[in-house]
Parts: sequence; C-alpha cells; structure tokens
Amino acid sequence: MKSRQLWTWIAAGSVLGVLLVLLFIPGSKEPGQTAQPPQPLKPQGEHKAKHMTLLSDIESTDRLNRVDAKGHLRAMLNNDKLRNAGQVKSYALKEQKSHQHFEQVRWYQLRNNQSTEINGKLPPMSKKDKALIAHHFQMALQKLKQGKPYDSPKFYAAGKPYFVVAEPSKDGKHGAAALVNQAVLHEVSNHQKRNLRMIPYPKEGKFKVESIHADTLSDITVKTGHDNEKASHYYENEIVVSFKSEPTKEDLSLIERDISAESSRKLGYAYVFRSKQMDYNRLRSYFERRWSINYTEPHYIYLTNDRQAKSGAASDSMPEGPDGQVNIPNDLLFSEYQWNLPVIETNRGWDISKGSEDVIIAVIDTGVDLAHTDLDGQLVEGYNIVDKEAKPQDDVGHGTHVAGIIAALVNNGEGVAGVSWYNKIMPVKALDGTGSGTTYAVAEGIIWATDHGAKVINMSLGNYADSQFLHDAVKYAYDRDVVLVAASGNDNTERPGYPAAYPEVLAVAAIDADQKRAEYSNYGDYIDVSAPGTNIASTFPGNQYAALSGTSMASPHAAAMAGLIRSLNPELTNQEVMDLMINHAVDLGDKGKDKYYGHGQIDIFQSLKAAGNSEVPLQMWPSQALRHLEDELRKLGGTKK
Repeated sequence: MKSRQLWTWIAAGSVLGVLLVLLFIPGSKEPGQTAQPPQPLKPQGEHKAKHMTLLSDIESTDRLNRVDAKGHLRAMLNNDKLRNAGQVKSYALKEQKSHQHFEQVRWYQLRNNQSTEINGKLPPMSKKDKALIAHHFQMALQKLKQGKPYDSPKFYAAGKPYFVVAEPSKDGKHGAAALVNQAVLHEVSNHQKRNLRMIPYPKEGKFKVESIHADTLSDITVKTGHDNEKASHYYENEIVVSFKSEPTKEDLSLIERDISAESSRKLGYAYVFRSKQMDYNRLRSYFERRWSINYTEPHYIYLTNDRQAKSGAASDSMPEGPDGQVNIPNDLLFSEYQWNLPVIETNRGWDISKGSEDVIIAVIDTGVDLAHTDLDGQLVEGYNIVDKEAKPQDDVGHGTHVAGIIAALVNNGEGVAGVSWYNKIMPVKALDGTGSGTTYAVAEGIIWATDHGAKVINMSLGNYADSQFLHDAVKYAYDRDVVLVAASGNDNTERPGYPAAYPEVLAVAAIDADQKRAEYSNYGDYIDVSAPGTNIASTFPGNQYAALSGTSMASPHAAAMAGLIRSLNPELTNQEVMDLMINHAVDLGDKGKDKYYGHGQIDIFQSLKAAGNSEVPLQMWPSQALRHLEDELRKLGGTKK
C-alpha cells in the first residue's frame, strides 16, 4: 500500500499521455543495416492508404462475425436436446444474454411450417425497418426449405447495420436464423481511425500527445506460414505443393477448376489446395502428372497426446485413439483467417510446449472483457488503475483483442485460437475509455503486475517522451526477472518510442501476411524482432471477434512466445528468454540485424526447440552461472571488472 501511495503521489506532478496501440520494444542497440522502406506519402496519399487499411479491417471483421454467427446456429441445430419450442426459447435467450448482437433468433420446424421467435434487445423500429427484416427472414426460410444456408447483404434498420444469416439442420427437418447487429463494424472503424492516426487522437482525452504522420498500409491477401508440416486426418482432401516456378493467376485458376478446389492458399513458398472431391492420392497424382513441382506432401501435423493442464511440454509419443490431439485446432476462424499463427511456426511449437498456467502474462492495456466465452478460464485476478473500485473490464476493445492473441481458448470449436493454450492472462487496466493513460498509470500497472506474480508483461502502448519515472518502473520489473514486451508504434517513424526503446524491453515491429514490414510500423536500431500485425483476427468485447492492424497486434505474439518458453524452461532468466527469441528469429530484409525487422521474424518452434535442449551453447547458459564463471576466470587471470 505504501508503494502504491508513493506512485500516486509522484504521478500527481507528472502526467504524460500514453497512446494505446502504438509501442515499442528494445534489446540490442547496435546500428542496423539499411533496408529500403516505402517512401513516405504526402498527406493526401497517406490518408488514402490508411483508409484502404481501415476498410480491409472492417471487411475482415464483417466476415469473421458472419462465420461466427453461422457457427452458433449450427451448434444450436446440432444440440439434440432442442426439439420443442420451450427448449429452443430457453437456449436462445441464454445465448442472447452473452451475445447481445443476436437481436432476434428464429427456429423453424420445416416439415410442419412452424416457427419459434426469440427477441433480444431490439431498438424501436419503423414499419419500413420491420418490413425489411421480415423480407430477409422470408428469404432465409425459402433457402432453408431447399436445404441451403442464407447470408444476407448488410442492411440498415433503425440507423444500425444488420445482416440475417440462416443454417439448415443436417437432416433437413429444422432451420435456424438470426438477425445480427453489426455495431462492431462502427467500433472497429472508430478504433482504427485513432489507432492509425486518421483523426487527432486522443481527440476527447485529457492528455496532450505529440502526433506524427504515419505512412501507408497495404491491403493484404491472407496466407499461412511454412510448409514443412506433418500429417493430420482433418486434411485428407488437401495437399501442399511447391512449384519449381511461381504459378500465374491463370495457372491457379486452371488448377482450381481441375481439382474442384474449395480453397487455395499460399503457404510460405508453397501452396495449400483443398478439393471438394479429390483425396490426397488423387491430388498428388494430378500435380505430379500435370505440373513441374519440387515436391508434394500432405497438409497435416500430429501433436503428442498432451492432456495436462499444468504442463505444456510434449512427450515423445504420437496421438492415439479418438482423444489424440492434432496441432491444427478446430477453432472456427483458425483455418481461414489466422494466417498469423502458422507463419511464426506456432502449430509446430505446440509439439514442444503449449504453455503452463503457472506462467502468467500481464496485459497492461484498456482491460479485458471478463465475460468473453473464448477467454473463459484464461484470466487471473487483475487490477483497474483507472477506477480502483471496479474490475479491469475493457471499455474500448483493444485489451480484449490483445488478450485473445495471447490466450484465446484453443480447440473449443469456436472463435479464434491463441498462441498459448495454458498461460493465464492478468488484465491490468491502465488506459481509460478514450484509449489513453498517464505515465503513472502504466508504471503502476508494471509494478502491480510484477508484485502479483506476472512472469511476462505485454505493453501494446507508448509515447515518444523518455520518462525516467516509467523507466524506473520498467527496471523494477526487469530486476525481478520479468520479460517485458512492447509494440514499436504505428507512425512509420524512426523516432524512438517508449517503453519499447528502453534496453530492458523487447521491442516488436509488425510484418504483414507476405512477411514484409508493415508500412505503418515504426522502426529504428532499438527494434529487436518482428511479428504479425496486419488483419489479425482476435476476440472483441460482447463475445464478438474483430480484425485489427497495428504493432499492438504484433507485440502479444512475442509476449505469448515468451510465456511458452518460460513454461518449458522455468530456469531461464528474462534476458535469456529474450536472447532465445532474438537468436532464433527468421532473418528478414538485409542480412543480419536491421532497423526495420530487428533480428527478424519470431519463430516459436525453433526458439522452443533451443529452450528445451539441454546442450545449449555457452551464451545460452543461465546468466547467473555465466557471470559466476566470468568472475572466476577474472580472479584466476588477476583482471578487474
């Protein structure tokens, strides 16, 4: 309590604006080699580029929520306990309490033309609005009677965006439809206008913040990561193909027609094709006969059968029987939208460690949605610095998104998958409803999290002022063996941002799905590593999902990775964990460390592999032993420190 009062007293005289979503992380400070970044755009071009990125995030969020809505309807239809109006109504009302964007649900008994209507919190509607909604429900019913799903275009009613979606049961006897409020699109739009500095930010806040022009963002085509994967029965109709020469768009169109492709995605230097009709053997025969290829291989990987809640370390055995786990999770949005996890070898890393609930990762941010179903059981007690009498509930969405990247439930059949299965999130609300906070609030958050057992701290926030007060808090945590990770910022500037640029912090820049520097990402000699940051799908308040872009999204990938490493090898110090992440990064850009990618893109598999290897090189010994050895050598040589 005394320390808390002291920090409060100090902070009263030094208030500093801290913008969410922007920050940075340091490590090695040697001059980086020069790469060629995109040239800064003039204001008009810059605004246009950011606008395209904003539209990309909104479009992705729209798709995420449609897929999520369909998943909930299918779960409802597959529930054998729901076969009369009372059971259906009870189930739907319970769902609407936790998913308030499902404003109306209709259950159809298609054989006898009966329906049950369950209304949530509907706003006042005009006759025209009601007629428009009725029209889409009628269209949905017609499709359901044909055994087909329905997905309406976005429309407006009562001034709000909506869509109607419907799914039939497998036996054709029942159907379910929902009216879904898409207010989340406005929330994402407003958030990203601030995040990407398309408007003065924080416009309504209490603090003055220096604003720097950010550069353009590109519209990214989603892909997955490396192609060296093992087998899984979930992908019997898929194949990985490495071509000797890059196929053209015309080539890909021809392939998709020939194999009746359900989807095709680029996977690092190879492609993954999913066929509606052909199995792997037929696909392999087709590609070997018709195309010049380096190789083909199945698109699946098996994990060891690790069912332990407190240990993520894998055994040497392969999964057996119906309970065998695979490292392609069944989360609804994973395969289609989460390019970010395979590209950093998360799936392969799960063969070695899935994390441990003993290693807590603090998220110092806007709070976390404490009731989000995809974070159920993943949170420990947190702290609200903004309102100490309240819980650290997220009123912005940013912190919930960050938390989901780290620890959204894996293999629960819905939503997204986090990087870690078992590491717990400690929500620390240091930023208010405008997405801003003081240096004091962030410093107190660091100290509180450290004192309450956090082993890793993520800070997707920052400013350009070098605050000794904040630095003292960072050193406090570092000296107590906490791994600190921060985002580099979204202003496409070389100016150092803090806390990322402090030497005790791991600074993370952002890459896109093409493994190129995200054009909004800050850069400089203080950058340590890079991680995915563009169009990242994750959790959002109200049991929803959103796609956001920014270095704020890159930082939690690295923080979660640190949690996996500490779970696998608790003997490593914080600096040794950061060294592992740096030394096993995939080099991007100019050879060696550079100021745009740092040491390169994080690689979870290779870092975990090194962390679990007892025969590590001298520089990876626990630092205490190394320092002891150095002291002994100095004594023998008669040298001084």
